[in-house]
Amino acid sequence: MPAAQTDQAALKHMANAIRALSMDSVERAKSGHPGMPMGMADVATVLFTKFLKYDAAAPNWPDRDRFVLSAGHGSMLQYSLLYLTGYKDMSLDDLKNFRQIGSKTAGHPEFGHASGIETTTGPLGQGLANAVGMALAERLLAARFGDDLVDHYTYVIAGDGCLMEGISHEAISMAGHLKLSKLIVLFDDNGISIDGPTSLSVSDDQAARFKASGWDVRSVDGHDPDAIEKAIKAAKRTKKPSMIACKTTIGYGAPKKAGTAGSHGAPLGSEEIDGARKALGWSDAPYDIPADVLDAWRAAGAQGAKAREAWEIRLADADAEKHAQFTRALAGKLPEGWEIALTKYKKKLSEDAPKLATRAASQKALEVLTEAIPEMIGGSADLTGSNNTKTPATAPISADDFSGRYVYYGVREHGMAAAMNGMALHGGIIPYGGTFLVFTDYCRPSIRLSALMGQRVIYVMTHDSIGLGEDGPTHQPVEHLAALRAIPNLNVFRPCDAVETAECWALALSTEGTPSVLALTRQGLPTIRTIPQDENLCARGGYVMLEAAAGPRQVTLLATGSEVEIAAEARAALEADGIGTAVVSVPCFELFAKQDADYRESVLGKGGLRIGIEAAIQQGWEPLLGQDGLFIGMSGFGASGPYEALYKHFGITASAVVDAAKKRL
Repeated sequence: MPAAQTDQAALKHMANAIRALSMDSVERAKSGHPGMPMGMADVATVLFTKFLKYDAAAPNWPDRDRFVLSAGHGSMLQYSLLYLTGYKDMSLDDLKNFRQIGSKTAGHPEFGHASGIETTTGPLGQGLANAVGMALAERLLAARFGDDLVDHYTYVIAGDGCLMEGISHEAISMAGHLKLSKLIVLFDDNGISIDGPTSLSVSDDQAARFKASGWDVRSVDGHDPDAIEKAIKAAKRTKKPSMIACKTTIGYGAPKKAGTAGSHGAPLGSEEIDGARKALGWSDAPYDIPADVLDAWRAAGAQGAKAREAWEIRLADADAEKHAQFTRALAGKLPEGWEIALTKYKKKLSEDAPKLATRAASQKALEVLTEAIPEMIGGSADLTGSNNTKTPATAPISADDFSGRYVYYGVREHGMAAAMNGMALHGGIIPYGGTFLVFTDYCRPSIRLSALMGQRVIYVMTHDSIGLGEDGPTHQPVEHLAALRAIPNLNVFRPCDAVETAECWALALSTEGTPSVLALTRQGLPTIRTIPQDENLCARGGYVMLEAAAGPRQVTLLATGSEVEIAAEARAALEADGIGTAVVSVPCFELFAKQDADYRESVLGKGGLRIGIEAAIQQGWEPLLGQDGLFIGMSGFGASGPYEALYKHFGITASAVVDAAKKRL
């Protein structure tokens, strides 16, 4: 037999190991998606044995190629690969515990559960968009540190569902525009979704769609290892991102369910598995991998060791400053002394007491921060002038120049958020990006995944209330703060002035395992924090800004953002009438909830009346207000008009607060 045929036969047998482990694990769990791993096993085998640059013994090697399983329902493909190639924290027992409580092998790949899982996938299209961010991060870091330290590819396996999701349009358009030539998407073109043939719901020409977005496109038989190899080789030679449509049979090898939706989202059943074993020529018992097959896979998992060792020598030989900056950035650590410049800036703010919209205050803080922290990469979804996210230190990024630090994302809020997740996951970059707060609805799936994966991604969300005025209720967020505060492991900051804005930026940057949303105003706000303080008061989430002076505290006014000014005005009126009133600023509910009970009680006060003030709905305020508290805010959608008139129209005024307090007292 010719060598090429021998090689193909060996690759087929290696691919069958993936198929066997996948169908057996799904059967054992009585839950899962066996069809996709069985269909894409040949493609994955060629990729992991002939192209992917990785070392299973050093899974976090910075210059490894990234592999993203965007079609995350086919998670057993990835788990099988991790076990077969020799990742130390993926055992046969882990495969046997597929989809069980506490297992590394969750129903969909979960970042942080096991080495080699680069991102959490499952919501279709997210992985594809994450990969765009990873590929962009690779180019940005290569421009900063050189190709000798940063030179790797990002490979994606995506399915029909990934390409149906709207986020895929945003992602492929962005990648094509930036000519991210080290991004290669392997499309599992099997024509099947859960409901049945994809012809039931879609008739897109995917090749034409990718070509129209500036991609290099090829089509191959996804079960022909030689054709797959030639296509990937060609893709690596292009100056564009590449999509390879791999025509596959879902559930490949299953005698009755192959090519049908019956193999998509349910176990095959023992009879079908027996038939598949016979058709594939796989006679081994479940989880029993022949020694020659396992040896071949382990050799594939170790073949990147030489490339890794050569890279480590290059890193060691780099000049001291480059070496130090590279290792610091990849470790996610901020440069020494970054707080000094921000503290100095904060002191000047308190002394000068400017009246600024917090979006403008954010830009001024960013001017200080982006100068001090070179890995900060900014951007906006076509609202740069409104979000105020660009600074002199952040020159534009383009397909011809990746030395910049600012991404013009275009009107792609969801794609922007998912790409920022990819950049954060890649490492070496701290991404921030802006749009209007109301459009967190478009970003929300990606924001949720930022929180789930514990990634330091910073969302700069301006025009945070009815205070944006004339654009009207379609653009005025009323329920969005509550909706964002409902996401676990997400810090939602709503600063009241320029000083708090600087402090909230410091917290967002210094919190490595939690994403942040900065909700910022369009309208100008006075500086209330006029006494310079080195301490970051926002770090506790809530604090007494103005204590009662007219006597014992009878009323506590709790407010966020632009409404702290209203609370301060109401306090002055109540104090003038002899009613002891304190103002509590609560820029971050999440951080305040983490404080000990004694501190929270000292801020909220014992007894007395609590009134919450926020130009948003009340949901989420209950723990702060207690059973007898009052809320001044929104109970429905906003309206179009000047913001001053809107606050009066909806009764969010100092006089309304005073009247409510006096009526209750």
